[in-house]
Amino acid sequence: MGRPKITVVGAGNVGATCAHWAAARGLADVVLVDVVEGMPQGKALDLMQARPIFGFNVEVVGANDYEATKGSKVVIITAGIPRKPGMSREDLINTNKNIVATVTKEVVAKSPNTFIIVVANPLDAMCYVAYKVSGFPRRRVMGMAGILDTARFRCFIAMELKVAVEEIQAMVLGGHGDDMVPVVSATNISGVPLTSLLSKKRIDALVERTRKGGGEIVALLKTGSAFYAPAAAAVQMAEAILMDQKRLVPVSAYLTGEYGLQDLYFGVPVILGAGGIEKIIPLKLSQKEEAMLQKSAAAVAKTRDDLQM
Repeated sequence: MGRPKITVVGAGNVGATCAHWAAARGLADVVLVDVVEGMPQGKALDLMQARPIFGFNVEVVGANDYEATKGSKVVIITAGIPRKPGMSREDLINTNKNIVATVTKEVVAKSPNTFIIVVANPLDAMCYVAYKVSGFPRRRVMGMAGILDTARFRCFIAMELKVAVEEIQAMVLGGHGDDMVPVVSATNISGVPLTSLLSKKRIDALVERTRKGGGEIVALLKTGSAFYAPAAAAVQMAEAILMDQKRLVPVSAYLTGEYGLQDLYFGVPVILGAGGIEKIIPLKLSQKEEAMLQKSAAAVAKTRDDLQM
């Protein structure tokens, strides 16, 4: 049988960091694929040389084609051009549509039973591309956004309250963009509602910072975007599938009527396990949250229509 295999497409910051987190956790053998000659091979070799130090024994290989990816259990697609200052996620759409479509065809040919986790932006639209091109059932094609957005929200709450981050339960829904919906009514610290610990004004400020979380990092870095936390979130999803953890997490999933939405990828809470998206969880939202969700859905639907697929 041997170890399972994770393929990471794109050996830039996000992809290489996915390989790093996955290897360091000993999750699976890792194949890092990129069109740039030598780059995935170099990063893979560097990671292999960290094995004696941290004591993980998985194999990490770099490749410029898809031969080595054969039989992958999970494929994480990070390939695409990143966002630069002043660019909206939507500016990326046409270039990344072609990249994601090409990559999806390649990985599906080598690993017809794989699970696809999309990280490329604009996220919800790129999931739609991978879903349509792969022909896979919806449970096997998903996007990493909600876990990252939720992690940002939890991080900011922990910083504000000076509490342990693992005590914080939160949920961020909707499209991965400025209209995302942090569900304050579902946010608590070890069961204590956030609303009883912080004023509405402070909560609103944290919600706003969460929405602009990616942009805040882009503005600071000036020549790139976030990669540690996005990669960690994608690897958590891969781990939930590989280890059949049945985690209840928000991911971008294809909706066929859930939350009143049709034919689009959208961030919702799901059970993630060996079957991929095993269940989509309906969440009771306040009137205000419901209105925010519909606004976010309209933005995602517009981007989907721009794909012309």
